[in-house]
Amino acid sequence: MVKATPHADQHQQSRRARERKDIIAGVLFLSPTLLVFSLFVVFPVVFSFFLSFHKWNMFSAEQAFVGFDNYAAILVNPEFWSVLSNTALYTLGTVPLNMVIALAAAYVLNKKIIGRRILRTAFFLPVVMSPVAAAVIWRWVYEPNFGLLNYGLSVFGIPSVNWLNDPTAAMFALILMGVWKSFGVNLVLFSAGLQGIPEQYYEAAQIDGAGKVRQFWNITLPLLSPTTFFILVMSIISSFQVFDTVYVLTSGGPLGSTKVLVFYLYENAFKYFEMGYASAVAYLLFAIVFVLTLVQVKYLRGSVHYG
Repeated sequence: MVKATPHADQHQQSRRARERKDIIAGVLFLSPTLLVFSLFVVFPVVFSFFLSFHKWNMFSAEQAFVGFDNYAAILVNPEFWSVLSNTALYTLGTVPLNMVIALAAAYVLNKKIIGRRILRTAFFLPVVMSPVAAAVIWRWVYEPNFGLLNYGLSVFGIPSVNWLNDPTAAMFALILMGVWKSFGVNLVLFSAGLQGIPEQYYEAAQIDGAGKVRQFWNITLPLLSPTTFFILVMSIISSFQVFDTVYVLTSGGPLGSTKVLVFYLYENAFKYFEMGYASAVAYLLFAIVFVLTLVQVKYLRGSVHYG
């Protein structure tokens, strides 16, 4: 049996000391980020879950435990189902339209056309714009008497529409702005996906006599499916979380026709001060988005092609 020499023991102890110093240094460097993350992410998540089983008005020290009463009250509340229906309608209106327009724009801008860099920048500008500032601009666009949209309709002899005060038109107005605000992100993602498709596939298809339409359906769309799947999942998650544009443009009106889940949560928390009820709404929203994501992964992942 070979015994460790004093020199080897000293070297091992020195190495362990250096490792401990590295670990301590790493923890010290990470501690500000961990502190902020714990304070503004972990604590609110845990505390809101705790509150969802309690009744608390935010001004009282008493937090009465009510078990699952908040969740039961939500599920039997007709307003919740109306709000969920509005959210689903917004999602169904925004996501497909957004993806189709973004894909079409990306496909065109992927060609060698004049000014494509300027156009890409212009299309991406709404993404980096403050949502509140964008909503204020769109309030002017939708203004019933002097708004830009109604002026454009009047050119074609179409009567003005009171976009934000008509229960039928208000949701369409939100969808239109939602597409304008976010399709620049999908444009960039689709552009990256298109540029990742090898040109050899298109050259081989041309040799076989395939036209542009056939190339698009048999080459572009299948090879773009990973990007499409990612955009679909993220767009649905994002659409279920819409709040700021609803708050600025319609405040859930008229007649509750644009009241969505996050606005309903906000209203119960900071208007009626039902923090336990609002926390339960937040976790139901999380459950809905989680289940929708699982369903998409389970049933759509098989149609994704990776080259």
